[in-house]
Amino acid sequence: MEDPDTVGVWDFSGTGSLNLNQISLSNWSAGGQNSFSVLGAGTIYANYKKGKGTWNNALDITYGLIKLEGRRMQKSDDRVELNLKYGYRASKEWYYTGQLNVRSQLTPTYTVTRDTLVSNLFSPMYVLTSLGMDFKPNDKLSVFLSPLTGKFTIVESQMLADRGAFGVERAEKDPEGNLIPGTGKHLRKEFGGYINVRYKNEILENVLLQSKLDLFSNYLKDPENIDLNFENQVSFKFNEFISANFFLHMIYDDDVKVDVDRDGDGKDESKGPRLQVKQMLGIGLSYKFE
Repeated sequence: MEDPDTVGVWDFSGTGSLNLNQISLSNWSAGGQNSFSVLGAGTIYANYKKGKGTWNNALDITYGLIKLEGRRMQKSDDRVELNLKYGYRASKEWYYTGQLNVRSQLTPTYTVTRDTLVSNLFSPMYVLTSLGMDFKPNDKLSVFLSPLTGKFTIVESQMLADRGAFGVERAEKDPEGNLIPGTGKHLRKEFGGYINVRYKNEILENVLLQSKLDLFSNYLKDPENIDLNFENQVSFKFNEFISANFFLHMIYDDDVKVDVDRDGDGKDESKGPRLQVKQMLGIGLSYKFE
Protein backbone atom coordinates (compact mmCIF):
# COMPACT_ATOMS: atom_id res chain seq x y z
CA MET A 1 0.00 0.00 0.00
CA GLU A 2 1.39 3.41 -0.97
CA ASP A 3 2.24 5.91 1.74
CA PRO A 4 -0.19 8.89 1.38
CA ASP A 5 2.65 11.26 2.25
CA THR A 6 4.61 10.17 -0.83
CA VAL A 7 1.72 10.28 -3.34
CA GLY A 8 0.79 13.61 -4.90
CA VAL A 9 -2.90 14.47 -5.18
CA TRP A 10 -4.38 17.08 -7.55
CA ASP A 11 -7.71 18.75 -6.80
CA PHE A 12 -9.44 20.71 -9.58
CA SER A 13 -12.53 22.89 -9.15
CA GLY A 14 -14.07 26.10 -10.42
CA THR A 15 -17.01 28.47 -10.45
CA GLY A 16 -18.64 30.57 -13.14
CA SER A 17 -21.44 33.12 -13.31
CA LEU A 18 -23.23 35.20 -15.94
CA ASN A 19 -25.35 38.20 -14.92
CA LEU A 20 -27.70 40.07 -17.26
CA ASN A 21 -29.55 43.33 -16.71
CA GLN A 22 -31.93 45.19 -19.04
CA ILE A 23 -33.97 48.39 -18.67
CA SER A 24 -36.53 49.28 -21.35
CA LEU A 25 -38.64 52.45 -21.09
CA SER A 26 -41.56 53.65 -23.21
CA ASN A 27 -43.45 56.87 -22.48
CA TRP A 28 -42.01 56.77 -18.96
CA SER A 29 -42.88 60.14 -17.40
CA ALA A 30 -40.21 59.96 -14.71
CA GLY A 31 -37.50 59.71 -17.37
CA GLY A 32 -34.52 57.39 -17.58
CA GLN A 33 -32.43 55.55 -20.13
CA ASN A 34 -32.76 52.23 -21.89
CA SER A 35 -29.77 50.06 -21.04
CA PHE A 36 -28.39 46.57 -21.26
CA SER A 37 -25.47 45.05 -19.37
CA VAL A 38 -23.79 41.68 -19.08
CA LEU A 39 -21.13 40.55 -16.61
CA GLY A 40 -19.30 37.22 -16.69
CA ALA A 41 -16.93 35.88 -14.03
CA GLY A 42 -15.06 32.64 -13.63
CA THR A 43 -12.48 31.08 -11.31
CA ILE A 44 -10.46 27.91 -11.85
CA TYR A 45 -8.59 26.24 -8.98
CA ALA A 46 -5.83 23.64 -9.33
CA ASN A 47 -4.36 22.51 -6.00
CA TYR A 48 -1.68 19.91 -5.38
CA LYS A 49 -0.69 18.25 -2.11
CA LYS A 50 2.12 15.84 -1.34
CA GLY A 51 3.47 15.18 2.13
CA LYS A 52 4.20 18.51 3.80
CA GLY A 53 4.10 20.43 0.52
CA THR A 54 1.11 22.23 -0.99
CA TRP A 55 0.79 24.07 -4.29
CA ASN A 56 -2.27 26.29 -4.74
CA ASN A 57 -3.13 27.86 -8.10
CA ALA A 58 -6.07 30.10 -8.98
CA LEU A 59 -7.05 31.96 -12.16
CA ASP A 60 -9.78 34.65 -11.91
CA ILE A 61 -11.33 36.33 -14.95
CA THR A 62 -14.10 38.95 -14.89
CA TYR A 63 -15.44 40.81 -17.90
CA GLY A 64 -18.49 43.05 -18.26
CA LEU A 65 -20.14 45.24 -20.93
CA ILE A 66 -22.80 47.94 -20.68
CA LYS A 67 -24.84 49.66 -23.41
CA LEU A 68 -26.64 52.90 -22.61
CA GLU A 69 -29.17 54.38 -25.03
CA GLY A 70 -27.47 56.63 -27.56
CA ARG A 71 -23.96 55.49 -26.61
CA ARG A 72 -21.54 52.86 -27.79
CA MET A 73 -21.06 49.63 -25.91
CA GLN A 74 -18.37 50.04 -23.27
CA LYS A 75 -16.72 47.99 -20.56
CA SER A 76 -18.01 47.89 -17.00
CA ASP A 77 -15.32 45.53 -15.71
CA ASP A 78 -12.21 43.78 -17.00
CA ARG A 79 -9.90 41.84 -14.69
CA VAL A 80 -7.63 38.82 -14.94
CA GLU A 81 -5.57 37.55 -12.00
CA LEU A 82 -3.26 34.57 -11.61
CA ASN A 83 -2.10 33.46 -8.17
CA LEU A 84 0.49 30.70 -7.59
CA LYS A 85 1.50 29.75 -4.04
CA TYR A 86 3.78 26.99 -2.78
CA GLY A 87 3.88 26.12 0.91
CA TYR A 88 5.89 23.69 3.04
CA ARG A 89 4.45 22.83 6.43
CA ALA A 90 6.50 24.22 9.34
CA SER A 91 3.94 23.37 12.05
CA LYS A 92 0.27 22.52 12.33
CA GLU A 93 -0.91 25.97 11.19
CA TRP A 94 2.19 27.62 9.65
CA TYR A 95 3.81 27.13 6.23
CA TYR A 96 7.04 28.41 4.68
CA THR A 97 5.63 30.01 1.54
CA GLY A 98 6.58 31.50 -1.81
CA GLN A 99 3.95 33.30 -3.87
CA LEU A 100 3.60 34.81 -7.35
CA ASN A 101 0.65 37.10 -8.12
CA VAL A 102 -0.05 38.63 -11.56
CA ARG A 103 -2.91 41.07 -12.32
CA SER A 104 -3.90 42.75 -15.57
CA GLN A 105 -6.84 43.05 -17.98
CA LEU A 106 -7.89 41.62 -21.35
CA THR A 107 -8.91 44.48 -23.66
CA PRO A 108 -8.21 48.23 -24.07
CA THR A 109 -10.15 50.85 -22.14
CA TYR A 110 -10.87 54.29 -23.61
CA THR A 111 -12.49 57.50 -22.41
CA VAL A 112 -16.22 57.93 -23.13
CA THR A 113 -15.38 59.83 -26.33
CA ARG A 114 -13.03 56.95 -27.33
CA ASP A 115 -10.25 59.37 -28.29
CA THR A 116 -7.85 58.58 -25.44
CA LEU A 117 -6.45 55.22 -24.30
CA VAL A 118 -6.77 54.74 -20.54
CA SER A 119 -5.44 51.19 -20.07
CA ASN A 120 -4.80 47.98 -22.00
CA LEU A 121 -3.53 44.41 -21.77
CA PHE A 122 -0.23 44.55 -19.84
CA SER A 123 -0.83 48.29 -19.29
CA PRO A 124 -0.83 48.00 -16.40
CA MET A 125 0.29 44.58 -15.26
CA TYR A 126 1.16 44.14 -11.59
CA VAL A 127 3.55 41.34 -10.58
CA LEU A 128 4.28 40.48 -6.94
CA THR A 129 6.88 37.90 -5.91
CA SER A 130 6.93 37.11 -2.20
CA LEU A 131 8.67 34.93 0.39
CA GLY A 132 7.29 34.54 3.90
CA MET A 133 5.05 32.55 6.20
CA ASP A 134 1.44 31.52 5.65
CA PHE A 135 -0.89 31.06 8.63
CA LYS A 136 -3.74 28.64 7.81
CA PRO A 137 -5.70 27.67 10.95
CA ASN A 138 -8.51 26.14 8.84
CA ASP A 139 -9.83 25.87 5.28
CA LYS A 140 -11.62 29.24 5.56
CA LEU A 141 -8.74 31.59 6.41
CA SER A 142 -5.23 32.21 5.09
CA VAL A 143 -2.94 35.01 6.31
CA PHE A 144 0.29 35.35 4.34
CA LEU A 145 3.04 37.54 5.86
CA SER A 146 5.99 38.43 3.65
CA PRO A 147 8.86 40.73 4.69
CA LEU A 148 10.52 40.11 1.31
CA THR A 149 8.34 41.16 -1.63
CA GLY A 150 9.16 42.59 -5.03
CA LYS A 151 6.38 44.57 -6.69
CA PHE A 152 6.71 45.32 -10.40
CA THR A 153 4.38 47.63 -12.32
CA ILE A 154 4.56 47.09 -16.08
CA VAL A 155 3.11 49.53 -18.63
CA GLU A 156 3.65 47.99 -22.07
CA SER A 157 1.97 50.82 -24.02
CA GLN A 158 4.54 53.49 -24.90
CA MET A 159 1.79 56.12 -25.06
CA LEU A 160 0.73 55.42 -21.47
CA ALA A 161 4.33 55.08 -20.32
CA ASP A 162 5.12 58.52 -21.77
CA ARG A 163 2.23 59.97 -19.72
CA GLY A 164 3.59 58.36 -16.53
CA ALA A 165 0.46 56.24 -16.11
CA PHE A 166 0.17 53.91 -13.11
CA GLY A 167 3.24 55.31 -11.39
CA VAL A 168 5.97 54.63 -13.97
CA GLU A 169 8.45 57.40 -14.77
CA ARG A 170 6.98 59.67 -17.43
CA ALA A 171 8.73 60.82 -20.61
CA GLU A 172 11.45 63.43 -20.54
CA LYS A 173 10.66 66.99 -21.66
CA ASP A 174 12.27 69.07 -24.37
CA PRO A 175 13.43 72.68 -23.74
CA GLU A 176 9.90 73.93 -24.52
CA GLY A 177 8.40 71.65 -21.88
CA ASN A 178 6.85 69.12 -24.29
CA LEU A 179 7.07 65.40 -23.60
CA ILE A 180 9.59 63.55 -25.78
CA PRO A 181 7.78 60.49 -27.22
CA GLY A 182 9.40 57.14 -26.53
CA THR A 183 11.30 58.18 -23.39
CA GLY A 184 8.75 57.06 -20.78
CA LYS A 185 9.74 54.05 -18.65
CA HIS A 186 7.83 50.77 -18.97
CA LEU A 187 8.73 49.35 -15.55
CA ARG A 188 8.46 50.53 -11.97
CA LYS A 189 10.25 48.40 -9.33
CA GLU A 190 9.46 48.40 -5.62
CA PHE A 191 10.71 46.31 -2.69
CA GLY A 192 8.89 45.98 0.59
CA GLY A 193 6.63 44.08 2.96
CA TYR A 194 3.37 42.43 1.96
CA ILE A 195 0.32 41.02 3.75
CA ASN A 196 -2.30 38.93 1.96
CA VAL A 197 -5.47 37.81 3.77
CA ARG A 198 -7.98 35.47 2.13
CA TYR A 199 -11.26 34.42 3.72
CA LYS A 200 -14.01 32.19 2.31
CA ASN A 201 -16.97 31.05 4.36
CA GLU A 202 -20.67 30.24 4.04
CA ILE A 203 -21.83 32.82 6.59
CA LEU A 204 -25.50 31.82 6.21
CA GLU A 205 -27.21 28.97 4.40
CA ASN A 206 -26.60 29.50 0.66
CA VAL A 207 -24.80 32.81 1.36
CA LEU A 208 -21.07 32.71 0.59
CA LEU A 209 -18.62 35.47 1.57
CA GLN A 210 -15.24 35.72 -0.16
CA SER A 211 -12.78 38.43 0.89
CA LYS A 212 -9.25 39.26 -0.17
CA LEU A 213 -7.06 41.96 1.38
CA ASP A 214 -3.63 42.95 0.00
CA LEU A 215 -1.39 45.45 1.81
CA PHE A 216 2.04 46.51 0.51
CA SER A 217 4.62 48.92 1.94
CA ASN A 218 7.57 50.08 -0.18
CA TYR A 219 10.70 50.05 2.01
CA LEU A 220 12.57 52.31 -0.41
CA LYS A 221 10.12 55.22 -0.67
CA ASP A 222 7.45 56.51 1.74
CA PRO A 223 6.95 53.18 3.57
CA GLU A 224 4.13 54.77 5.60
CA ASN A 225 2.00 55.00 2.41
CA ILE A 226 0.37 51.58 2.29
CA ASP A 227 -0.94 50.26 -1.04
CA LEU A 228 -4.39 48.71 -0.56
CA ASN A 229 -6.34 46.20 -2.63
CA PHE A 230 -9.54 44.99 -0.92
CA GLU A 231 -12.10 42.76 -2.65
CA ASN A 232 -15.34 41.43 -1.19
CA GLN A 233 -17.96 39.27 -2.87
CA VAL A 234 -21.20 38.00 -1.35
CA SER A 235 -23.00 35.30 -3.35
CA PHE A 236 -26.63 34.40 -2.70
CA LYS A 237 -27.52 31.02 -4.21
CA PHE A 238 -31.24 30.41 -4.88
CA ASN A 239 -30.85 27.00 -6.51
CA GLU A 240 -28.31 25.00 -8.50
CA PHE A 241 -28.13 27.52 -11.34
CA ILE A 242 -29.57 30.87 -10.18
CA SER A 243 -27.63 33.23 -7.92
CA ALA A 244 -27.14 36.88 -7.03
CA ASN A 245 -23.78 38.55 -6.38
CA PHE A 246 -22.68 41.72 -4.66
CA PHE A 247 -19.09 42.81 -5.33
CA LEU A 248 -17.16 45.63 -3.64
CA HIS A 249 -13.61 46.52 -4.72
CA MET A 250 -11.43 49.23 -3.15
CA ILE A 251 -7.94 50.26 -4.30
CA TYR A 252 -5.50 52.84 -2.97
CA ASP A 253 -2.04 53.36 -4.44
CA ASP A 254 -0.16 56.55 -3.65
CA ASP A 255 1.69 56.32 -6.99
CA VAL A 256 -1.47 56.14 -9.14
CA LYS A 257 -2.88 59.60 -9.84
CA VAL A 258 -6.52 60.16 -10.80
CA ASP A 259 -8.34 63.31 -11.91
CA VAL A 260 -9.32 65.51 -8.95
CA ASP A 261 -11.89 68.33 -8.71
CA ARG A 262 -10.41 70.34 -5.84
CA ASP A 263 -12.78 73.35 -5.83
CA GLY A 264 -16.07 71.52 -6.47
CA ASP A 265 -16.87 73.26 -9.76
CA GLY A 266 -17.38 70.01 -11.65
CA LYS A 267 -14.08 70.29 -13.54
CA ASP A 268 -10.88 68.35 -12.86
CA GLU A 269 -8.00 70.75 -12.22
CA SER A 270 -5.26 68.33 -11.22
CA LYS A 271 -4.34 64.75 -10.44
CA GLY A 272 -3.69 63.03 -7.14
CA PRO A 273 -3.96 59.72 -5.25
CA ARG A 274 -7.50 58.80 -4.20
CA LEU A 275 -9.37 55.79 -2.86
CA GLN A 276 -10.85 54.00 -5.88
CA VAL A 277 -14.17 52.23 -5.24
CA LYS A 278 -16.20 49.93 -7.49
CA GLN A 279 -19.37 48.09 -6.54
CA MET A 280 -21.65 45.82 -8.55
CA LEU A 281 -24.89 43.96 -7.88
CA GLY A 282 -26.26 41.37 -10.29
CA ILE A 283 -28.47 38.32 -10.61
CA GLY A 284 -28.01 35.57 -13.15
CA LEU A 285 -26.72 32.09 -13.90
CA SER A 286 -24.01 30.32 -11.92
CA TYR A 287 -22.25 26.97 -12.08
CA LYS A 288 -19.77 25.17 -9.86
CA PHE A 289 -17.72 22.08 -10.67
CA GLU A 290 -15.52 19.97 -8.44
